[in-house]
Amino acid sequence: MIQTDILIIGAGPTGLFTVFEAGLLKLRCHLIDALPQPGGQCSEIYPKKPIYDIPAYPEILAGDLTDKLMEQIKQFEPGFTLGERADTIEKQDDGTFIVTTNRGTKHQAPIVAIAGGLGSFEPRKPPIPNIVDFEDKGVEYIIKEPELYRDKNVVIAGGGDSALDWSIFLTDIAKSVTLIHRRNEFRGALDSVDKVQELKDAEKLMLITPAEVKGIVGSERVKGVIVEQKNKEPFTLPADHFIPLFGLSPKLGPIADWGLEIEKNAIKVNNSLDYQTNIPGIYAIGDVNTYPGKLKLILCGFHEATLMCQSAYKRIFPDKKYVMKYTTVGGVDGFDGTRKEAPKAVVKKIE
Repeated sequence: MIQTDILIIGAGPTGLFTVFEAGLLKLRCHLIDALPQPGGQCSEIYPKKPIYDIPAYPEILAGDLTDKLMEQIKQFEPGFTLGERADTIEKQDDGTFIVTTNRGTKHQAPIVAIAGGLGSFEPRKPPIPNIVDFEDKGVEYIIKEPELYRDKNVVIAGGGDSALDWSIFLTDIAKSVTLIHRRNEFRGALDSVDKVQELKDAEKLMLITPAEVKGIVGSERVKGVIVEQKNKEPFTLPADHFIPLFGLSPKLGPIADWGLEIEKNAIKVNNSLDYQTNIPGIYAIGDVNTYPGKLKLILCGFHEATLMCQSAYKRIFPDKKYVMKYTTVGGVDGFDGTRKEAPKAVVKKIE
């Protein structure tokens, strides 16, 4: 059983910043996310795309924003359960909640903050009739452990950043890497496209375009894929792993069955105070919530996280009074023993 003060469901920007605000209040956090790494959409969907409305950053790449947030919260030592989806929630007699993931990992906390962005992300699966039969038997939609592909024949399908980046990365690990895309043009970072071209020219990567994978060959595991290329006869390509990277589809998922008030696939909250849901002790912040005047912006999620943590502190310590101090005055004390503070003024006599 993982125990913490605030259990955060969703490790996107809003969830990560919650760790910082909670840390200022001496509250510990643990985060659950179905994705294999922190950052939410910023890491999984558009890590190399610029964001222009983050205060103090005229422009910052989404992936870099995640890195900065991780650096900011490091001293508060958050825990992570990654690659697992929050499935069920049970309220205990003492008022705490137990959240169990799809893999059976249990977490207990007096406060649950749902910061799941647009919800849990489900992979967009290609329309291949027997693909479900090979899931976890050579078909993977998310790369969690690159070493799994060591000395294997890997086929990747897709035309975005994820397909390009993983094709590049796995050329140093896999026995062979083949990238298949239904168009000749790729929607990804230019440097990644150029790198794939370089690897193709060096015969370190096979590129098949315009083409699509239409079938999977094998009995107990993937042995190959059936490829249909424009103006050519379908052929079978040997493969140990088939990785279709067509993006992720956001869904509220099991959270929709937790008894929360839902409106248009979002969780209703009271924005006049603390973004609490209809269940006391459960909050919803960031893109996952809705209220009059709601704006789905990262900076709004940061604001909501700040107010939510103040309310959480009062629920956990109803008899304590917290006096807010600006970080420029009080400094920041990390759980790891580190301290950040502004340089003290030098007292010197003028004669």
